Amino acid sequence: MRAVVQRVSRAEVTAGGEVLGRIGRGLVVLIGIGAIDSIHEARFLAGKVLNLRILDDSEGKMNQSILETGGGILCVSQFTLYGDARRGRRPSYTAAAPPAVAQPLYEKFLEEVTARASPRGITVQSGRFQAMMQVELVNDGPVTILLDTDSR
Repeated sequence: MRAVVQRVSRAEVTAGGEVLGRIGRGLVVLIGIGAIDSIHEARFLAGKVLNLRILDDSEGKMNQSILETGGGILCVSQFTLYGDARRGRRPSYTAAAPPAVAQPLYEKFLEEVTARASPRGITVQSGRFQAMMQVELVNDGPVTILLDTDSR
């Protein structure tokens, strides 16, 4: 699985003019599911995102996780994270999981994040799997981190 994690001051995802998710300060997580991914990667990545220390502490240093600071998490599925453009000009998506495999793993990731974050008052929102969406965000910092379970 791959994730692009962005620290934001606000974010929103819409589809067809309908607001699907909206958060204030927190994290936007774009999630890509690979063809070889399993439930283990979903659980691992959820823990990694929740414990990633990219939020400011009282001294303004990136030293706290969303679990410590609170806020919101907006998750959006994005198969294009598995686009391979090393050859030619059109990316190949053969490493991305097909929708029948990717959707349950994306939902498992959301379930894991929600189960761990909600008891701490953290809002978890998401886009709609396989929908054409518009994501609007204000990157705070800017801070953008790439996570990839293939490298563990």
